[in-house]
Amino acid sequence: MAGADTEHWKDKPDEHDYPAAMDYLTLIMSPAQARQLVKALQKSGITYRKAKDILRASGLDLLARDNKHVASDLNKVQQGEKLSPVLLVRGSPLVIADGYHRVCASYWIDENADIPCCLV
Repeated sequence: MAGADTEHWKDKPDEHDYPAAMDYLTLIMSPAQARQLVKALQKSGITYRKAKDILRASGLDLLARDNKHVASDLNKVQQGEKLSPVLLVRGSPLVIADGYHRVCASYWIDENADIPCCLV
């Protein structure tokens, strides 16, 4: 599924994404559960999902283009910088452990483009 529509994405998440995911996950589950999921995310491969489907499964609202962080990510892409894949935890709802703003930015670029994700 990777291709021209994924050219603004890195091949793997940035190292600082995992501690960010840990910080978020410990708000909604025990530290032990969060550690287990972050370890699984670090070992998982990359899969691809569409921005519109990630948002729909998560139940989160699409953030506006002018949201500070979404605008920053859109600017990065415009400048030729690559974004880090997003970290997702399966569930009902889907949990975006790290990358909510990147998902929203990608939606504004092309809601049907494939986003690289680590999914556990």
